[in-house]
Amino acid sequence: MEYLWAAIAAVIGIIIGLVVGFLWRRHVRRIVDRTVSEAETEAKRIVSDAIKDSETKRKEMLVEAKEEILKQKNDADREIKDRRREITSTENRIAKKEEALDRKIEANEKTTESLNKKMHDLDAKNEELSRAIAEQREALERISGLTVEQAKAELLDSLESEIQHETAMKLDEYERRFKDEADEKAKNILSLAIQRCAADHVSEVTISSVTLPNDEMKGRIIGREGRNIRTIETLTGVDLIIDDTPEAITLSSFDPVRREVARIAIEKLISDGRIHPTRIEETVERARKEVDTAIRQAGERATFDTGVHGLNPELIKLLGRLKYRTSYGQNVLLHSIEVSLLSGILADELGADPALARRAGLLHDIGKALTQEAEGSHIQLGVEVAKKYRENKEVIHAIEAHHGDVEPKTVIALIVQAADAISAARPGARRENLENYIKRLTKLEEITNEFEGVEKSYAIQAGREIRIMVKPEIVSDDKMKILAHDIVKRIESELEYPGQIKVHIIRESRAIDYAK
Repeated sequence: MEYLWAAIAAVIGIIIGLVVGFLWRRHVRRIVDRTVSEAETEAKRIVSDAIKDSETKRKEMLVEAKEEILKQKNDADREIKDRRREITSTENRIAKKEEALDRKIEANEKTTESLNKKMHDLDAKNEELSRAIAEQREALERISGLTVEQAKAELLDSLESEIQHETAMKLDEYERRFKDEADEKAKNILSLAIQRCAADHVSEVTISSVTLPNDEMKGRIIGREGRNIRTIETLTGVDLIIDDTPEAITLSSFDPVRREVARIAIEKLISDGRIHPTRIEETVERARKEVDTAIRQAGERATFDTGVHGLNPELIKLLGRLKYRTSYGQNVLLHSIEVSLLSGILADELGADPALARRAGLLHDIGKALTQEAEGSHIQLGVEVAKKYRENKEVIHAIEAHHGDVEPKTVIALIVQAADAISAARPGARRENLENYIKRLTKLEEITNEFEGVEKSYAIQAGREIRIMVKPEIVSDDKMKILAHDIVKRIESELEYPGQIKVHIIRESRAIDYAK
């Protein structure tokens, strides 16, 4: 019985579960259907809203596009109007210029026509004037009974007589005036000459000094085993004296040009800091070019200061070389400038040609620029070089006569002679020993240069040593001893000198090639 009730209860539970499940499923389906319906409605609404938004945006974009097109069209129309306005303005300007040009052409044509008419009138007047002159000439010849040539001859004879008479009177008047004013003019001339002689003179010496930044630089100039100082002395022909003098070295040579080259080269080497044989060679070469330029500029400056123009360029260079030449304690270039100015003053006071006098005074000692290179006195050399460059004959005669070697035949020669004497007549101007010393050193170099195979030579140590560079392809090591002996014998026979002279021969071999 219990099992029966349990079965019935189970059946009833199953039935109830089925009914409840059926009802739940139905409820769930109804919920699902309602949710789907709501979702479909929402989707339709969203789609409808999207369609409306897209339509609105499309319309907005169309409106913006139309506005942009309208704006661009307006800009284009405005630009076209501006261009048209510019074109119209340009056309108007061109039209105005064409009108102005037409008016100018028309005016020119009228002017040309007027000028042609005036030329025609002038030609007619010239013909009329020529006829009138011819008629008057015929009338004058008929009245005077003379031809034109006869009238000219008589007129010239009359004028010549009058001119001769007036010239004689003027000469007599000038002679009386000159006699009356001779004393006054002489005083003026002497005062001007004395004033010129008051100018400063610099007496050249045979040494120069180079300031060093420190004493350490002395060792760098000497170089390893003395190779740097030997190279400098060999290339320049100048003796370098390096002693205990603080921060200074001394350059010694009788030739001031060599000293100047050496001084400039050493200063450049000190400034550069690179001191070795190759650099020394380059620097010495540059220093020589600078000195050559300075010589040329000194000559040009001398011609400018004295107002002498038209000199041959080679004469100007020779004048510049006188800057480094001394004679009897005077710088020869300064002396020549002074003589030129004095000659001009004297000539002006005496009524001679001052320009020619200044020219002769400037060139009177030009031969001294060549005395170390050629045989002969400075007068002979000066006359030769003046003739070579076709100087004025009076200038050449003044050069020849300024020391009284020949009799002065012109006023210019006398003036230059007097100016030279005035310039040299100051105390201490004559120093014959210095002149002889320089000649002796020059002769020493000339003797050595005459031997075969000698490339160049320099007298150094105040003439106590002659340093000779020989060509290695001509002079061998064995021949060097023979050459030294021959030079010594030649010096002993031809020179007079105190003490002894060291003959130092240097032979160097070099090989040079180029990498390409």
